[in-house]
Amino acid sequence: MNMNRWTRRAALLLATLTVLLSGCTTYVNTQVTAFSDWSGSDATRTYAFTRAPDQQNNLELSTYERVVANELATHAFRQVDANEARYLVGLSYGIRSDMVTVSEPVYYNPWPAPYWGWGRPFDPWGPWGPYGGGYVSQSYPVYTHLLGVRITERASGKEVYNVTARNSGGESSLVRAMPYLARSALSDFPLGNGVVHTVKLPVEPNGGAPNEMAATGGAPAAAPAPAPGAKVVQ
Repeated sequence: MNMNRWTRRAALLLATLTVLLSGCTTYVNTQVTAFSDWSGSDATRTYAFTRAPDQQNNLELSTYERVVANELATHAFRQVDANEARYLVGLSYGIRSDMVTVSEPVYYNPWPAPYWGWGRPFDPWGPWGPYGGGYVSQSYPVYTHLLGVRITERASGKEVYNVTARNSGGESSLVRAMPYLARSALSDFPLGNGVVHTVKLPVEPNGGAPNEMAATGGAPAAAPAPAPGAKVVQ
């Protein structure tokens, strides 16, 4: 139990340092874990989403289903009525926030202005000068986003595919993180049983936010997916 706690803290610290040191994050790294009994023998992959009774009118879930449906379509899945579907697809999702504290160096200026730093925007050291003044602890929020996709055979109820995608970073919105989670979860479908790998996706300028309503008040636009070219990092 202690090892799991320290492992999680180390992962959160690494995610925070990555955000702080990169300045501008250009990729989203998502860990994907798959459990599979997929035969690959079906000629037509028809499916319908399944929900728990208390999720029937859940607008958030409907939004995420559209994002996942876009990714399933790239793997020859076709959405149909539940009584005609060969497969049922269920989603689970969530977001958790943690605070991570890191020590950062503090710099001071041994020479008062105007000799060093002050009033000199071209000075590479800025107003603090090049000399260290110790360390100060700073706390930063880190958010962990999660998406699970479970595929079962409708006729038998047998689970044939179960994949989980998880990433961490400074993004506080699960909505904006969902396109990256969905594409990562279904990249290289179907994965083998027990496969764990990391998918690296480029960040979209709009942050990957899905289903924005048109300014005219029309129907939601199709969910924009992250740029193609997912890279799998073993």
